[in-house]
Amino acid sequence: MDRTLLPPPWRARVAAALGTLKAKVTLAAVVTLAVGIGAISTLLVHRAELDTLRAQHRHELGEAARTAALLSSNVVDLQRDLQAAALQLEPGVLAEDSAVARFVASQSMLRTRFASIFVAALDGRMRALADSTGVRQPDINVADREYFRRTLAEGRPIISTAISGRASSEPVIVLSYPVLANGRVAAVLCGALRLTSRDLIAELVSSAEADGEALLVVTNAQGQVLAHPDRARVMKSLSEEPRLNAAFAAWTAQGSPVEPLGVNLPQPGELVSAAGVAGPNWMVWRVRSEAELLGPLRAARREAIGWAAGLVAILSIAVLGLLWRLLRPLALLEKRAEHLFDGGSDADAGWPDSRGEIGRLSRVLRRAGAERSRLEAVNAQVLRKLGSVMSAAPIGIAFTRDQRFELVSTEFCRLYGRSEGEFLGKPGRVLYASDADYERLGPLVRAAFQSGHAYVGDWQMVRADGSVFWGSLRGNPVDAADPAAGTIWTVGDVSDQKIAHEALAWSASHDGLTGLANRKPFEQRAAELVRNPSCTGSAAMIFVDLDQFKPINDTAGHAAGDAVLRAVATALKLGLRSTDLVARMGGDEFALLLEACTPEATERIAEGIRAAIGAIAVPWEDRTLRVGASLGIAWLEADTVTVDEWIAAADAACYAAKAAGRGVIRTNPRRAAPLTAA
Repeated sequence: MDRTLLPPPWRARVAAALGTLKAKVTLAAVVTLAVGIGAISTLLVHRAELDTLRAQHRHELGEAARTAALLSSNVVDLQRDLQAAALQLEPGVLAEDSAVARFVASQSMLRTRFASIFVAALDGRMRALADSTGVRQPDINVADREYFRRTLAEGRPIISTAISGRASSEPVIVLSYPVLANGRVAAVLCGALRLTSRDLIAELVSSAEADGEALLVVTNAQGQVLAHPDRARVMKSLSEEPRLNAAFAAWTAQGSPVEPLGVNLPQPGELVSAAGVAGPNWMVWRVRSEAELLGPLRAARREAIGWAAGLVAILSIAVLGLLWRLLRPLALLEKRAEHLFDGGSDADAGWPDSRGEIGRLSRVLRRAGAERSRLEAVNAQVLRKLGSVMSAAPIGIAFTRDQRFELVSTEFCRLYGRSEGEFLGKPGRVLYASDADYERLGPLVRAAFQSGHAYVGDWQMVRADGSVFWGSLRGNPVDAADPAAGTIWTVGDVSDQKIAHEALAWSASHDGLTGLANRKPFEQRAAELVRNPSCTGSAAMIFVDLDQFKPINDTAGHAAGDAVLRAVATALKLGLRSTDLVARMGGDEFALLLEACTPEATERIAEGIRAAIGAIAVPWEDRTLRVGASLGIAWLEADTVTVDEWIAAADAACYAAKAAGRGVIRTNPRRAAPLTAA
C-alpha cells in the first residue's frame, strides 16, 4: 500500500486520542464548565438587575406616596387658613367694600401662603384683591367660574382646576371658602396659587432636582399638568409628556384611580410610580430611567463575562490534565475484565487500585455477591426495627380494616387514655365527640382516597375520661386499588394551635384598642347589603368623626387619647341595636351600619350617639377629658352599585358636618335635608 495515502502518524494518534473516553469526558467537562460559569454569571447579574428594579420600584412608590401625602397636608393647611379667615369676616365687615379691603390687607399669613387672595360678592364681583402689588378693588367678575358657582351652590370649600388667572394672567389654582352670615353664604373668600411661580406645588417639584434624575410631575384627575420642571408643559395633557404617555394611558385604562398609597405603572425604559393626593384628587407622578439605574450592573455583566471566559480557559486545561491522569487505570480495567470469567485466575488479583470511578467499578464487581448478602441482613434488621416504630413514634398511629382497629401505637393509646385492648376490634366511632362528626367523616375520606390524595382534617375527639380535644387526623390507604387492604391513620393533639388560630382570626377582624370591628368586616357587611336589593332604602351608614380629640393627644398624651377612644366605643355600642354593626375605621373615626332602619329611626340613633359622645367625661390626672362628634348619614340608595360609593356618600356627609362646626349631623342630600344638632 502506498504510504502517501495514509494520514501522518501524528494525525492518526490525535484522531485516536479524540475518540477515547478520556477526550469525550474532557470535552463534556469543558463545555459544561463554560456553560455553567457563563449561565451563573449572567443569571447573577440579571438577578441583581431584577432586585435593583424591584427595590427601586418600592422606593419610587414610597416617595410618590410621601410626596402626595405632603401635598395633601399642605392643601388641608391652606383650607384651614382660609376657614380661619372666613370665620373672621363678620356681617359688619361685609357691609362696606372699604372694610373688606382693610380685612384683606390685614391677612398677612394668607398673603404669604397664596399668590393672591380676594373676597367675591354673591354676584361674582371682586370686592377686594391682595397680591404682590398691594390691595385693590379690580373690575373683575368670577361669577362664571365653576369653583365660584359650586361654592355658592354647595356651601362648602372647593378647589378649582387649573385655570388662567384674571388678575395675574398666569395659570392658577383657586381655593375657595364660603363666608356664612346667619347660616347663609354671604360672600366667598378665595386664595390663588400660581402654577408657574412659587407655590406649594412648584416647591415640591423643585425639590425633586436633588433626587438624581427623577422627574416629578403633578396633575389633576383628568391628567392636566399642574406642576412640571418644564413650566411650558403646565396646563397641558400628561399624554404629551414622552416619559409618561404610556403610563398615563395605562392609568386611564385602569379607571384613573386616585390611590394615596400609590401604584406602579408601565412605561418603556422607565420606572413610573403615581400616588393620589387626598382631598383635591390630584396625582403625583415620579419617573426614573431604567438605563440610569442598570448602567453599572450591565457594565459589571460585560466584565463578568470576560473574566468567566478567562477562567474557563484556565480551568479547561486543568480539567484536561486531571481527567487524563484519573482515567489511566481504564486500560488496566479493560484487560482485567477480559479475564473476568477465567476459571484459573485469582478473583482478587489484577484489578486497578484507583479511587475514581474505575476503582469503584472494580470494587463493586468484586463485592457484588458479598453486598447482596449484606443487604439481605440489613433488610432483616429493618423489618425487626419496624416492629418497634408503633411504640416509639411521637404521634398516634393506628391501622384499621373495615373501620375497626387492628393495630394501635403506644402514643395513640396515651392520647385517648385507653389501653391497646380497649381499641383492638372496636369501631372508629369511639374516637369522636359526636355521632354526627363520625357520619360526616366517612364520605370525606372516601372522596379523598378516590381522588388519589391522603385525607387530612381536624376533628373534635373524646378521651376515655370524657374530655374533648381537637385532633389533626391524617389517613392513607394501604393500597389505593384495594379498599379492603385497610388504612393507616396518624393523629396529634392540635388544641393549642386551634385556640391560637381562633384568637388570630378575631384579632384580624377587630380593633385591638376598642374591641370594635375593624374596617374589613365592616366593608364585607356593607357589601352584602349592596348586593341584596331587598335591603335598598332600609339600610343606613353613619360616619362619626370626633371633635377636639387631637388636643387631648397633644396635651394629655396618647394614653389619655386611648382612654377616650375606649369610652367612645362603649358609648357607641350602648346606643345600637343587636343587629347593627359599629367599627373603628382608624384614628378617631368610627362608622355604624344600620340594617332595616327607617330614616326617622336612623336620625334618632345618630342624635343619641352625638349626645352620648358629648356626655363622655373621662377623669385623667387633674382634669376631665371631653370630646364631641360630627356625624354623616348616608342611606343605601337604589342606584348604589358599590360599597365605595356608599362609604364615599357617608364620608362626604361627615365632611360637611365637620366643615359646619362641632356637634353637627349632616345627612346625604339625595335622601334628606341636613339635620343639625339642637
